[in-house]
Amino acid sequence: MKPIIILVFAISLLSCNNSKNDGKDDTIITPPQIENEVDFWLTKSDGSVKIEKQDGILAFGSNYNSYTSIQVNDSQTFQTIDGFGFSLTGGSAEVISQLNPEKKQELLQKLFGTNESGIAISYLRISIGASDLDASTFSYNDMPNGETDVNLNQFSLAPDMTILIPLLKEIIAINPTIKIMGTPWSPPVWMKDNNNTVGGSLQPKYYNVYAQYLVKYIEQMKTQGIIIDAITPQNEPLHPGNNPSMYMSAAQQASFIKNSLGPAFKAANITSKIIIYDHNCDNPNYPISILNDAEAKTFISGSAFHLYAGDISALSTVKNAHPDKDVYFTEQYTATDGNFGGDLKWHLKNVVIGSMRNWSKTALEWNLANNATFGPHTDGGCTTCKGAITVTSSSSYTQNVGFYIIGHASKFVPTGSIRISSNIAGNLQNVAFLTPNGKKVLIVENDGETSEIFNIKYNDSWVVASLEAGSIGTYIW
Repeated sequence: MKPIIILVFAISLLSCNNSKNDGKDDTIITPPQIENEVDFWLTKSDGSVKIEKQDGILAFGSNYNSYTSIQVNDSQTFQTIDGFGFSLTGGSAEVISQLNPEKKQELLQKLFGTNESGIAISYLRISIGASDLDASTFSYNDMPNGETDVNLNQFSLAPDMTILIPLLKEIIAINPTIKIMGTPWSPPVWMKDNNNTVGGSLQPKYYNVYAQYLVKYIEQMKTQGIIIDAITPQNEPLHPGNNPSMYMSAAQQASFIKNSLGPAFKAANITSKIIIYDHNCDNPNYPISILNDAEAKTFISGSAFHLYAGDISALSTVKNAHPDKDVYFTEQYTATDGNFGGDLKWHLKNVVIGSMRNWSKTALEWNLANNATFGPHTDGGCTTCKGAITVTSSSSYTQNVGFYIIGHASKFVPTGSIRISSNIAGNLQNVAFLTPNGKKVLIVENDGETSEIFNIKYNDSWVVASLEAGSIGTYIW
């Protein structure tokens, strides 16, 4: 079933063939040509259509109807958008780099390019050291058991110099303005109180050393041409069971930032943002308590969230408590046992539309790519995390639901866009933006069980459009 497009217009036809025309020839006045004013890109819940531009004509008019209306108002503005994207894990980099050069370049253009088939990813999150979706655990300052390196003389980016960093350089060549966030899963184990990659806490005596470790990371990435726009001090600080991982309470994080990390950044003239928390929406008090610490707050740009627990409205809870600080959505995975329609619907509603309507400057899904067995991952790392891309051989890959979840935003809403006002209309979950070149973008998810016909209202005119249940539409004018 094709989407329904309804246009209401008047056609005037004048015929002068009668006895009063004194024999003059018949004259026909041709009605004006209706031109398309709104581009419409569609993904259906059954996967039969995936981010495809539709051919029908959508034009603004002023004819009354009784359909549900989404009112878009660009005079009411909210947050500026940093970008949409994924985590480029070490495992992602590994499998993408296993493609032959021609196929790899094709995929990178599709992910980061602005061509017709590209989705123009504008934000990446990478791990500082290993994440659980690397083939093995490592830091940039691993030492033999029982030894330490408080002067960081052995610090080295070598573990990432072969695959991750070269791939990042290729990505930056395609999109030089892409923003990158760095997040550690664990510091070097000799800094921890359990000397293990799993769990434990950072020993206070190493707070200043670890701050310098992060300074070195940012500085040495810069020498490689890679600018780290922001860091979080710890991925999922309340989940110490992953491999790697570390427990960091709110009090510990506040102390680390105000006494060590913030001053170290200031002394080294590091301008990378410090973004706190980076964990689930069920504990907004964690970032609020840190921001309530006036000394720590001076060094902090905002708070980051995942949605494996809690409600996306937690972002607004934190934003309302500290309106001068930003919020970011940084991780959500699609599972190996998920289905296309269910994941598309839930993630568009919550991760993309939900986070944006709750002040987020980013909407990031989790893993960018993996292999056919959902690897690589560490021993104890996630075995059910499905990438946006599955690399099946050196010459082939498939695009999974995550590609389309993020693509419906990243392709049309570039960095620097501003969220503008739009109302939730019944089952039609939506969010609207004004892009730097003046385009209006409206992303709509039909969260109901039936097709819906609706108006898109803007400046006292409207377009009538429709979406099947569970389908996603992005509208641009």
